[in-house]
Amino acid sequence: MPPTSELQFDVGSTDDSLERMKELFERHGDIYRVYAPGRKSWTYVIHHPDDVKRVLVANHRNYTKGVGLDRVKILLGNGIMTSEGEFWRRQRYMMQPLFHRRVITQFAQVIAAANEKLIERWEAQAARGELVNVTDDMSELTLDIVLRAIFGRDLDRLTQQLGANPFEVVSREPARNLQFAYKFRSLTRLVAELIRRRRSEPEEHFDYVAMLMNARDKETGDAMSERELIDEIMTLIVAGHETTASGLNWTWYLLSQHPDVDARLHAEIAATVEEPAPSLAQMESLTYAQQVINEALRLYPPGWLLSRRTIGPDVLSGYTIPPGTDVLLNLYLLHRHPRYWKDPDRFDPDRFAPENEAERPRFAFMPFAAGPRHCIGETFAIYEMLMHLYKVARRYRLTFVPERPIELEAQINLRTRHPLYMRLERR
Repeated sequence: MPPTSELQFDVGSTDDSLERMKELFERHGDIYRVYAPGRKSWTYVIHHPDDVKRVLVANHRNYTKGVGLDRVKILLGNGIMTSEGEFWRRQRYMMQPLFHRRVITQFAQVIAAANEKLIERWEAQAARGELVNVTDDMSELTLDIVLRAIFGRDLDRLTQQLGANPFEVVSREPARNLQFAYKFRSLTRLVAELIRRRRSEPEEHFDYVAMLMNARDKETGDAMSERELIDEIMTLIVAGHETTASGLNWTWYLLSQHPDVDARLHAEIAATVEEPAPSLAQMESLTYAQQVINEALRLYPPGWLLSRRTIGPDVLSGYTIPPGTDVLLNLYLLHRHPRYWKDPDRFDPDRFAPENEAERPRFAFMPFAAGPRHCIGETFAIYEMLMHLYKVARRYRLTFVPERPIELEAQINLRTRHPLYMRLERR
């Protein structure tokens, strides 16, 4: 039997779960179990890279999604984030080619235009001596990018038709409760109308709606049903927006606290020829910028907690885990595990320099998860983040103006509890 916490709480489902899990990790180490009264069962929490690899990769077929899945299903339906088994495999196979590098780099203009619009707004605010709300602006930026990638020119048509962007609720309302789920799911009617309109009025589109409508099952040649299309589109909106926004928010905070890193990042970007809409390959050549992003995602992984449930028994860290047991993978603590990370709470992008990669196990760092269910949009998200830094850090230095101490909000995503306000300074 692994170490057992004397605490009883619904681990992973409470507002203070992260704080409690930090204490339990310090006391019990790589594996422990907690009795969750709300679930009337034991939940196991793991932090060892070998166990993480077993759950997500080596023995992944013995696991389904776990704690919190019902809540996410209310929001997203049966898209690839929540679906299971053969249906999930079918959907994933159909969608995987849509996130190939060749496809993603074709969204260069979309990502660039959204950033130019943000820079224009920031310029005006800075000229008036105003601070910029980095948290809200990262949310709006990434939502704009993901919506234009999904809906293409139909987004402007919808906005004009309705007098406002109907999907703004995603960035305007940070709470992810039942009230938000109801408002968000009510948007499926608009998505259904859009799909029907495209079917009745065929014309060329380059966006994810078009690609999803054209995707075919490898066995039967069948397309997705309207319900399947809607659930995948709604999943892409939420999953493609929140994690990237959170990652950029934390990146700007960390850069503002480490002028030496900020200076090195700027020097790398300034040494490149400025392109209006650089390609994915051009952005990936910014090696230090990638290290900065990776280190921000290490310290503050947006999806900080993964949940799985055993189908049959398994063995983790030498302990037998019964069938039907919830297993939580705490990426926040895995990424700060003192056995694998020297001075783990320090922000040091050089950890990710090529010569240092061999210092830790492969599964000690995985902000986009790993194995068959790793994030399908990882490359798109990294491209967005790199291009944003490329465009903004070339022109500006951002200085954090603290109104109150930084507080973590560890719910579905790891966010700052209060918006971060920063002063924009021309370089």
